[in-house]
Amino acid sequence: MRQYVVEAAAEVLGRLPADEIPVPLKQVAKFRPQSRARQGAVPIAAQLERNADFRARVTVPLREGQPELVAALEAGEPPAAADPVRLAALAYLLRPEGWTSYVETARAELERSLKASHEAEAARTVAELKEQLAAARATRGEELDRLRGELKDARGEIADLRRKIHEERRQARTASERLADLERGRAAEREEHLSSQSGLEKEVKTLRARLASAETALEAGRKAAREGRSLSDVRLRLLLDTLVDAAQGVRRELNLPSVISKPADHVSAAAAAAAAPPGRSLSEQDAQQFNELLTVPQVHLIVDGYNVTKTGYGELPLADQRSRLVNGLGGLYSQTQAEITVVFDGASLDGPVAVQAPRGVRVLFSRPGQIADELIAELVRAEPPGRPFVVVSSDQEVAASARRAGGRTATATLLLKRLGRF
Repeated sequence: MRQYVVEAAAEVLGRLPADEIPVPLKQVAKFRPQSRARQGAVPIAAQLERNADFRARVTVPLREGQPELVAALEAGEPPAAADPVRLAALAYLLRPEGWTSYVETARAELERSLKASHEAEAARTVAELKEQLAAARATRGEELDRLRGELKDARGEIADLRRKIHEERRQARTASERLADLERGRAAEREEHLSSQSGLEKEVKTLRARLASAETALEAGRKAAREGRSLSDVRLRLLLDTLVDAAQGVRRELNLPSVISKPADHVSAAAAAAAAPPGRSLSEQDAQQFNELLTVPQVHLIVDGYNVTKTGYGELPLADQRSRLVNGLGGLYSQTQAEITVVFDGASLDGPVAVQAPRGVRVLFSRPGQIADELIAELVRAEPPGRPFVVVSSDQEVAASARRAGGRTATATLLLKRLGRF
């Protein structure tokens, strides 16, 4: 009844002029029609209870839509077939004499219906439980029959297993007897083997003596071959030994370590080198000269990483670009044995990047606040005067700085062609 009353009031509320809408319902009137009754149910019900003018406006469309029912209700002679809930809602809004009796009648009717519904539901539940009990009893009988059959089958299987166990024990005794016979035969074979092994040992001693004689003859042949070398080979070996001894003497005199690190390993602590004569830039047609430079002893190849990768395969993600270039440079090192350093810009990275560099390739990232060009310039300044180095970059400023330091420069395209990636 309350829902019916609220829905009727919500429908009327949307059509009322602004000055006729009660103040507490002005905000509710702005709601959408389908949500007005649901969201504004509490204030609407309160106004219907306290505001007689608003309640009268709500009854206007009801009087127009159901004039006969309204007239009968006001006359105190409602139709006997009328819905008690609908009748109670109209009585609540119209407030005829004795209207509360209609509300009480609706409540009693609803309680009676609810009780009858509960009784019917209980009867259905009892019927279902009786059916389930009968089914459970039938199932229990079937289950007992099935279990009896399984018990009978299990007893038969147990009898079969006992027979099989007896047979397995008999076979085990037979196998034990065969094993004892085999062990006796094996002992006899072992004795025979020992006797034959002594003969083999004598034969091995004879072969070892022959081998020693052959090795003596081979050493004598090698000595004769060494003594028969030409005089020019002896002079060449003497010259090489002299050069090696001289180099070792200089190293001892200068107190140099036997293994030294490369200048690029200490680039942050290296001082600027003295001015060197300008180098020359290699064009894309100087592929042969570029290959020859890579075979010069102790040459240092410095690569502007992203300048090369974005020239050759810039469509790939940066991680894939780095991996592809570093792997290619690893193959180049295996062919030339040149010292290779590749520099990437690390200013835009969130943190350290793990790079699996192949043997012979040094991978450097510029420090925060530093670009790769500046790190390349530090590597160039760290090189000692006279050491050959090549800077690979298509950046004119980087190339010009390397040439002023006395190095050679090559374009990114030239390196990509050498790597077979372009």
